[in-house]
Amino acid sequence: MSRADEIFIKNCREILAEGVWDTNLKVRPRWEDGTPAHTVKKFGIVNRYDLREEFPILTIRRTAFKSCIDEILWIWQKKSNNVHDLKSHIWDSWADEEGSIGKAYGYQLGQKHSYAEGRFDQVDRVLYLLKNDPASRRILTNIFNFEDLHEMHLYPCAYSMTFNVSGDTLNGILNQRSQDMLTANNWNVVQYAILLTMFAQVSGLKAGELVHVIADAHLYDRHIPIVKEIIERAPMPAPCLHIDKNITDFYQFSTDSFTLENYQFHSLDVKIPVAI
Repeated sequence: MSRADEIFIKNCREILAEGVWDTNLKVRPRWEDGTPAHTVKKFGIVNRYDLREEFPILTIRRTAFKSCIDEILWIWQKKSNNVHDLKSHIWDSWADEEGSIGKAYGYQLGQKHSYAEGRFDQVDRVLYLLKNDPASRRILTNIFNFEDLHEMHLYPCAYSMTFNVSGDTLNGILNQRSQDMLTANNWNVVQYAILLTMFAQVSGLKAGELVHVIADAHLYDRHIPIVKEIIERAPMPAPCLHIDKNITDFYQFSTDSFTLENYQFHSLDVKIPVAI
C-alpha cells in the first residue's frame, strides 16, 4: 500500500471532518462561471515522506509523473517564468500575451545575489553548498520576494525549500503557504521528491526525508464529491523510481532521466474544475 495514499486520505478526511469553511468571507478565487470558489481548510498540516522506503506518488488517482518533472525542471533548472518553455498548459491562465507569469517562480530562483561564498543564483548556491559545505544549516531557497510581489501574476504557493545533510543523506523541508489538495498536493510532493533526488545524486548523497509543511490545506467546494469518491478507493503498492545514475550535473537531467516501474493507479473519469 502506498504511503502517499495513506497520508492523502488522512489529510482529506481530517479536512472534511474538522475543517473550517470560508463561506462567509470574501474570497479571491473564482470558478470559470464567475462564482466565488469557497473552501474548507485545515491549518498547519505537516507530512513526512521517506524516499528511502518508497516513491510518494498516489495510486488512488493518477499523478502525471512526466508533467510534474517537466514543471519542476522549468522552475529550478531552466529558471523560466515563460509558459512557452513548459510542455503542459497548467500555467496558461496566469500568463500574459507573451507567455510570461511575471517575476515569479523560476525568475526568482535565477536572480544572482552576493553571498559569503560568492555570487550565485539560489539554485547554484544550494548546489555549491551541498558539495562544499554540507554541514551548513543555511542551505535554503525562498522565492516569496516581497519587492516583486506586485509583478507576479500569482504569488508563490510552494515558496521555500530548506536542505539539510545528515551523514550521507540529504533531507528537505518544503514550505507551502496554500495548497489545493485535490489538484496540487501529490503533484508538489512528487516534484519535490524528484528535486531532492536530483540534488542528492549530483552531490554524492542519498535522498532521505521530504517534510511537507502546508499552512492552509484546503478542499474547494466543487471538489468535495470527487475527493469523497477517491478517498474510499483501495490504495495499491507504490511503484519503484528509476533514475539515470550516470548524471552528475543537475543541468543535464531531463524528463527522460526518470522512469516509474509498475505504476498502478485508479482511473478518474471526470474533469476536475480549477479555481483561478
